[in-house]
Amino acid sequence: MRILNIVTLLLVIVGGVNWGLVGLFDFDLVTAILGNGAAETATSSAAARIVYILVALSALYQITTLTRLLSTRSAAYGSNTY
Repeated sequence: MRILNIVTLLLVIVGGVNWGLVGLFDFDLVTAILGNGAAETATSSAAARIVYILVALSALYQITTLTRLLSTRSAAYGSNTY
């Protein structure tokens, strides 16, 4: 479970950095590396699409991890929350 947590967290970080590059410089790093160049769309490469899908699944997994962490934390401190 720890390995899955690390891998998904790394993929979420990759996705965040990629979105930052897209927002700041209109440069898609994933497509530039795995696609047919930065000018192509995300659908230009099956490998790039797989990375995008894995990043999305990783984000969903990290949401469940965060939910578990928050519920464990609130149980440890009682029912009083912020």
